[in-house]
Amino acid sequence: MKSILIYLIVFCTAIVAQDMKTIGLIHREDSAVNILIPEDAVIEVLAEGFDWSEGPVWIQDGGYLLFNDIPPNTLYKWNESDGLSVFLRPAGYAIGDNPPGREVGCNGLFVNPTNGQLVLCDHGNRCLAQLNQQNWIKTVLIDKFDGRRLNSPNDVVIRSDGHIYFTDPPYGLLGQENNPAKELDFNGVFHLSPDSAIELITKELPRPNGIILSPDEKKLYVANSASNAIWMVFDVEENGSASNGRIFFDANSLRAAGKRGGCDGMTIDTKGNLYATGPGGVLILSPDAKLLGTIETGAATSNCCFGGDNGDELYITSDMYLCRVKTLAQGIGF
Repeated sequence: MKSILIYLIVFCTAIVAQDMKTIGLIHREDSAVNILIPEDAVIEVLAEGFDWSEGPVWIQDGGYLLFNDIPPNTLYKWNESDGLSVFLRPAGYAIGDNPPGREVGCNGLFVNPTNGQLVLCDHGNRCLAQLNQQNWIKTVLIDKFDGRRLNSPNDVVIRSDGHIYFTDPPYGLLGQENNPAKELDFNGVFHLSPDSAIELITKELPRPNGIILSPDEKKLYVANSASNAIWMVFDVEENGSASNGRIFFDANSLRAAGKRGGCDGMTIDTKGNLYATGPGGVLILSPDAKLLGTIETGAATSNCCFGGDNGDELYITSDMYLCRVKTLAQGIGF
């Protein structure tokens, strides 16, 4: 009887494995990546058919993933047992018939550690907003700097004490820099303090995009998604201000070698390794900026986050796909 049960388990496992769709390749530029990504790891496709998937965040209280499909203005929910479902639609622009551009939905998402509420980079409404999931009402956290409207907040990270950092490129505006509705003459990286005071960290990056804090919250990493494929790092002070920006990793040589993709969203593990979408896919970078490996989905890759019960699953949004790679590394806060 025992042998029959073992056979059934193995048989059923084989069926599941056959049904699992995988894509792409995992490149190992340095053997140190094997400590982070199992040697038999694959890129699983969990859902597909999206216009442009973005902004994944794992919701620990409930055990599910949220991510955006920006052009259709939809925020999706995914979990292992139920699969894919609509969480919020419209996710962004909702009133009137004159959205600022094609990207009417939301982009980056982050759970505010001080109150557990979801913070959204609302492209369509050109603001940073917070969603109260008890009554499904959005509150605008910030939509102006020096009296001028923000461009279209793109990505966000929040320090454990509530200090918020976000990027504001013009991707949500039709025509971007040429849109007459663009009120700021730069594309900034901003710091929003818990008392709602906003300060500019830098306006020197042509297209600031993905943003994340180091595990000790003393460094702020920012991606630039324009022609200059770089990630910057800034020092973060106790009061929340960030300064001393310098290049952390230069990916222009990867682009020159034919690797496709821009520097976009990113996440980080407990050891400080960055998982940053850029030329070639998700680049795995050590804390001292060494390229350890690349997760290549074969499609334009926008963002990633850690999730799962133990924080050892890397969820990746890649154009029409939602993907997952099971890791040996662990995300922060699990």
